[in-house]
Amino acid sequence: MSFLKLLTQDIAIDIGTANFLVMQENNVIVDEPSIIAFNYTTGEVVAIGREAERMSGREHENIRIVKPLKNGVIADFHAAEHMIKSMLKLAKKGRFSLSPSYRMVVCVPAGITEVEKRAIRDSTVIAGAKEVYLIHEPVAAAIGIGLDVQEPTGHMIIDIGGGTTEIAVIALSGIVCSQSVRVAGNNFDEDIIQYIRKEHSMLIGARTAEKIKLEVGAAIDELADPPEDYAVKGRNLMNGLPKQVKVNYKDIAACLDKSLTKIEDAILMTLELTPPELSSDIHQSGIYLTGGGALLRGLDRRLAKRTRLPIHVVETPLHSVVQGTATALRNLDNFRFLMR
Repeated sequence: MSFLKLLTQDIAIDIGTANFLVMQENNVIVDEPSIIAFNYTTGEVVAIGREAERMSGREHENIRIVKPLKNGVIADFHAAEHMIKSMLKLAKKGRFSLSPSYRMVVCVPAGITEVEKRAIRDSTVIAGAKEVYLIHEPVAAAIGIGLDVQEPTGHMIIDIGGGTTEIAVIALSGIVCSQSVRVAGNNFDEDIIQYIRKEHSMLIGARTAEKIKLEVGAAIDELADPPEDYAVKGRNLMNGLPKQVKVNYKDIAACLDKSLTKIEDAILMTLELTPPELSSDIHQSGIYLTGGGALLRGLDRRLAKRTRLPIHVVETPLHSVVQGTATALRNLDNFRFLMR
């Protein structure tokens, strides 16, 4: 094996709106929030990932917190470039004494534009990529959960991420029909913030909203095993003093209803566009639900009731996309649908 080959590392990357994942040799070596903190004066990177997330909402005027991705695509090119570089430094920490070059497969939303593709390619090349391949998120998710995407059998994937919900019918290594809606985990957080503000005259931050979603988030108001009520702390809008209220899963199910209805409508639209032969396959196999949003309590039951189809929440919804991306990387020669 040549010295140059030893210095080339194969890595799969899922640059999500909410989380940045790097996988190498079947191991997730980086799993961090997609957020970066800069020194406002010098422009230097102060922190990335969880460390930067802890600063969010608590920073002073000399620290700038940036989420480089919005709705699944790069919104701040400069910040994205620095975040990818810093995440790759985390990935190689303690692994290589020399700086390797990378062969990457990066997953992207199905509805991405050519300009957005170029932004991702440019960012990864500047960060050290020698070869860059792109794969659509729904296809990566399907591969990650063990489906054979190259067969002439239809599979329907719903990937609810941080910034977008990707809905796609896949067959013969391609996306037959799809919908990409900009309603996902971040919208759920915003719904919770607005609900707490309106119902309790209290202001909370995005991190607190996400915590509420994890602790008592639900898609339906009748759960067999309901979570306990959750105490929320924030600022009283009436007098500016700290305040605490309790919320339950029924409150959250009600405030998320509008956003979930938009996702349901997009699913029904995709089913309407599906060719009849593939509809038959989906009727038999059901719909696969992945992404962080798949963990919302009762979502599978809600979608099953609306679509009248079996809904399968995959085993590792947070990692299925990056696992599929890694599988595609190992089979570059077989998966001709990968985009250069």
